[in-house]
Amino acid sequence: MKNDFQFLRNHIEQVCPLTEEEWIFVSSYFSLKTLKKHQFLIQENQFVEEEYLIVSGLVKSYEIDDKGKEHIIQFAREGYWVSDYYAYQFQKKSTLNIDCIEESTFYCLSLKNKDIIRNQIHKMANFFYIKASRGYTYLQLRVLSLMKDSVEYRYQKLI
Repeated sequence: MKNDFQFLRNHIEQVCPLTEEEWIFVSSYFSLKTLKKHQFLIQENQFVEEEYLIVSGLVKSYEIDDKGKEHIIQFAREGYWVSDYYAYQFQKKSTLNIDCIEESTFYCLSLKNKDIIRNQIHKMANFFYIKASRGYTYLQLRVLSLMKDSVEYRYQKLI
């Protein structure tokens, strides 16, 4: 994959058009990471310093309870943002695992760099607000689906 950050620019500009100067500034705060199938993006008990935009691939976010049972929070694919957001926001250790179901590529953004971008380019604060609001909405729909929909229906929705 070319490291030209075009996917990131397209993703941002669907919500928030940027000038060339703004784009150069914003893109300088992201890094790129590729992981193989079954590698962890985040593992329980590690400090979470970044959130991730999935460029390609599929990941599973989950927690393992005291009895060893896996509780899946989300499956995330291209165009989704993913992290252990509690650990990321409060700079704590993760309680979640995020595992690559297939080879995956990510744009990585630290909380410090996100704050720099938001403070320097105010329309990017709006971009991050919109993305967080949509993410919260989809997570709420997933929780409701877990409570009322059959396993078969949820599987069909996933694929």
